[in-house]
Amino acid sequence: MRNLRWLAALPFIGVLVGPFFLNRVEPFVLGLPLLLAWLVFCVLGTSAIMALIYFTDPENRAPEDRR
Repeated sequence: MRNLRWLAALPFIGVLVGPFFLNRVEPFVLGLPLLLAWLVFCVLGTSAIMALIYFTDPENRAPEDRR
């Protein structure tokens, strides 16, 4: 599980490092400038990565309380 939690750093690194390499207007991606599209994909990627970490966490697989 520890190795999977390192995935949470990928969007953070993408937001910090991406603008240095992608700071240009063209090409357009889905009608957005390249940098803005990159940041949107980083936000969406964060949600996907957090969902992956949540579903693979063994603590979330505990049996439910049945009353």
